[in-house]
Amino acid sequence: MQQFIKWTLEAIRSEGAMLNWLEESRFDWTSTTAQAIKQILEGKTVVLITDHKHKWFEDYVISSINQLTLERPMIPLVSLDRIYPGFDAISGSESIDMLIDLLELSYKGEFFFWYVGKGNDKRADIAKRYDESYLWIMDEDFHNALTLRSYDPIIDIKLLQLYRLFNMTLNAMLFGEVSIDE
Repeated sequence: MQQFIKWTLEAIRSEGAMLNWLEESRFDWTSTTAQAIKQILEGKTVVLITDHKHKWFEDYVISSINQLTLERPMIPLVSLDRIYPGFDAISGSESIDMLIDLLELSYKGEFFFWYVGKGNDKRADIAKRYDESYLWIMDEDFHNALTLRSYDPIIDIKLLQLYRLFNMTLNAMLFGEVSIDE
């Protein structure tokens, strides 16, 4: 089995010039992604949240992660907006706590958040409360997160590239090509 950091560098380079921007951030990528995929392999449900501007990305991930053509086990991934459509009406920590209680009961505590969007967005607050969250944060440096810039003219392309790499990584780990622990 190959080391994850080495495998990631090779995967980035195999994509050619289109992913060379990620080479500098690969250590942030590997640490956060390894934690997220380890939780998926442990059977936890991914609760996906995006800011409103990146709702398209949420829809894309939801519709593509479990395609039958991928020939892999299904990944338990749900959208918080689809679980609780009134999410934007929530205000205050008491309301967030009630939502967390709902998720705790529904998934027996076996879930983690994947947040994609601006760090100062209200929707980010729920994911930032948990160390186990998988964060692709924009315009804010946050511990244990992949940092991006929302004003990057090709941010949408970068999100799709990151998702492609995430999918490749998920496959490699599911099929024993690479180990998280090495």
